[in-house]
Amino acid sequence: MGAATVSGLVVGAGYALVALGIVLIYKATRQFNFAQGEIGTVATFVAWMLLERDLGWPISGVIAVLTGVAMGLAIERFIVRPLARSPQVTVLVATAGVALLAIALQIIIGEAKLRAITPMLSGDNFSVFGAVVKPQDLMIIAGLAVTGVVLVLFFRSPVGTALLATSQEPTAARIAGIDINQMSMLVWGVAALFGALAGLLFAPIDAFTPGFMTQRRLIPGFTAAVIGGITSLPGAVVGGFAIGLIESYFGHLLGETIRGADGLGVLAALLAVLVIRPQGLLGKAA
Repeated sequence: MGAATVSGLVVGAGYALVALGIVLIYKATRQFNFAQGEIGTVATFVAWMLLERDLGWPISGVIAVLTGVAMGLAIERFIVRPLARSPQVTVLVATAGVALLAIALQIIIGEAKLRAITPMLSGDNFSVFGAVVKPQDLMIIAGLAVTGVVLVLFFRSPVGTALLATSQEPTAARIAGIDINQMSMLVWGVAALFGALAGLLFAPIDAFTPGFMTQRRLIPGFTAAVIGGITSLPGAVVGGFAIGLIESYFGHLLGETIRGADGLGVLAALLAVLVIRPQGLLGKAA
């Protein structure tokens, strides 16, 4: 079980990054972003293309993250803002459409095939409680830790306070002189940064394909956000680790006898939380 625990924590850290972006947008704007995973895929493809031209990770990574942020800002400005007064489901469907369009473009431009990307951190693998840990796995943990510190500092800043005021009392915030549109763009840009970072950290673990973040990471990320509490940033982290561990334990214990046991475990955990504590582990009741 030690190996399953280590593996679950590593993957869970990546899920937490995805969940943080989802929760941040919902907490601030009460909107769901189904393109969060695809922002990570697009950033990964940009990094891969630049690495193939021998630009190295520092330059490739920065450009890839900026591309992801630009995609998030474009979604906010041209898709979400015009639909601001529409029902939540309309925005969700619109962002899902953006994700599907991005996947289609990736297939047209880059073909639907497996690709490998150079890990950010090279070095020899090592063992922890029987689990083989790659240097790239440490990058995922470090990425989540840095993101958590940045979020804590951000929400203690005047801009973070203004953002919280906007999410809780938008009319009062507007009267106080806070630009609602700027706050929305800020949130979507930061959430896109998290999505891009998650894609870049996940991709070197194994081969990636068009839409790999949407296909393999988005649903666990959404589930982590719901389990932790859709308005709680700490809950997103707790939910991410919980989903990673549940997947790993169910896969380890039942994977040989039940196909898709890891997904079954996640579904069972989600249903249990929705029945027992609908607001999530760390969320507040409405």
